[in-house]
Amino acid sequence: MVLKKPKIKIQLSKMVNPHFNKVWHTDKPYIICNGGRGSFKSSTVSLKIVTMMKKHTQQGKTVNAICIRENKAYLRDSVYNQISWALNLLGLQDEYRFFTSPLRIVHKKTNSSFYFYGSDDPMKLKSNLVGNVIAVWYEEAANMKSPDVFDQANPSFIRQKPDFVDQVKVFWTYNPPKNPYDWINEWVAKMMANDEYLVDTSTYLDDELGFTTEQQLKLIESYKENDYDYYRWLYLSEVIGLGNNVYNMNLFHKLGGLPDDWNVIAEFYSMDVGHQVSATTVTHYGLCSNQNVVLLDTYYYSPQGRVNKKAPSEFSTEVYEFIDETNRVYRSPIRNQTIDSAEGGFRNQYWLDHHTRWHPIAKQKKVNMIDYAQDLLAQGRFYYLNKSDNNIFVEQHQQYRWDEDKVSRDNPEVIKENDHTCDAFQYFCVDNARALGLKR
Repeated sequence: MVLKKPKIKIQLSKMVNPHFNKVWHTDKPYIICNGGRGSFKSSTVSLKIVTMMKKHTQQGKTVNAICIRENKAYLRDSVYNQISWALNLLGLQDEYRFFTSPLRIVHKKTNSSFYFYGSDDPMKLKSNLVGNVIAVWYEEAANMKSPDVFDQANPSFIRQKPDFVDQVKVFWTYNPPKNPYDWINEWVAKMMANDEYLVDTSTYLDDELGFTTEQQLKLIESYKENDYDYYRWLYLSEVIGLGNNVYNMNLFHKLGGLPDDWNVIAEFYSMDVGHQVSATTVTHYGLCSNQNVVLLDTYYYSPQGRVNKKAPSEFSTEVYEFIDETNRVYRSPIRNQTIDSAEGGFRNQYWLDHHTRWHPIAKQKKVNMIDYAQDLLAQGRFYYLNKSDNNIFVEQHQQYRWDEDKVSRDNPEVIKENDHTCDAFQYFCVDNARALGLKR
C-alpha cells in the first residue's frame, strides 16, 4: 500500500498583506515596489514570481524567471535565498533542484528555472539567451548604477516572452535613497506618469497580518527615539534629503570608562592609509556582550608639516605595535582588520613584516557607505571612550559635511578634508555589517 503525500493547503490571503493586492493583480507589465525596511515588498514579489512559475509548471510548460542584484556577490544571500524561502512557504521545495555554482533553481519535471545575475556583468544581461522568460526582478534596484541597466537588459528579456503569456512582468524593489536627486528617485518620478507602470509604496505599518514581531517593533521604536529623521527614511520610506552635517553627534555617546558589565567579546581594527600626502589612521572597536559598539582607541599620524615622512615599513611597525598594545588591554579575539582595497602596498608590506593579512574592502558610493554608519548610530549602540587619542575621531566627525556644491547630484560627495577617521569608521561598519547587526 502506497501512502499518498497529504496535500498542503495554501492560503495566499494569509501570506500576502492586503496592501499588496494591487501589486498582485495588476495588468500592468512594469511594477515598482519601493518601501521602508520591513515592509515585506521583497517577500511579496518573490511569492508572486513563484506562483507565476507554479501556474505554468502545473501545465507541464517550461518557463524561466530572472533575478538581478547590483553585484553577483550579493545574489546568494538575497534573491536566491528569497526565492528558496517562497518555494518552501508554498510547499514546492521538493519539486526543485537547488544549485549554487552557478546559482540556479530548476524544476525537476519541466526544467523551468530561476536564473540569478549581477548587473555588474552587463554583457551577460544584454546577451541573454534564456528563453520563455515570464518575469524579471531587480532587487535593491537603487544600488544599480543607473536606469541604463534596465534600458539595456529589459529588451533582451522581453523578446524571450513565450507565446502563451501576454507579457513579461518586470519588478523593481528598493528602499528610496535619502537624496532626492538620486537617479532612482528621479527615474521613478518619471515612471509614475507612464500608464504601463504601477508604482507602490509600502511601510511596516501596512502589515495587517502581524508578520512583524514584537522584537522588531521594539527595534523600530529605538530608531524612532534615537534619530527620528533616520527612522522616517529607513522605515517610512520618506526621501528626507541629506542636509549639511553628515552625522547627528548626539548619537556618539561618550564613556568615561568601559562599564564593568560591558564585556568585550570581539575586537575590530579599521585603517585608512594616507602615506606621504595625508594622514593615516587605525581605529579600534570593541563589540560588547550587550551588542553595544565602543571606539576603544585611535592611532593617528599626519605628515603635514613634517620634512621627513614615514616610510611604509615604519607604518607597518607602528600599526603592529598599536594593535598588539591595545589588544593586550581587552584580550578578546580580533575578529577582523579592514583596509581600503586600493591599499595593496601596505597590505603586502604588513604581510611581509608580520604575516598577518588585512581584509580589503572595495569602496562603494559614499552615500551608501555612510548609510551603514548611520544605521549603527541610529540604533543608539555606538559609544567612544573619552580619552585624548580618540579626540581626533570625534572632532573629524563633528566637522564631516556634505559638499554643498555637489550634494544636489545623483552621487553626492562629502568635503574631503580631515576625514580619515570618518573613512575608517565607514570601512568598519560596511565590512562587519553582519557581525554588527546592520543592513546588508
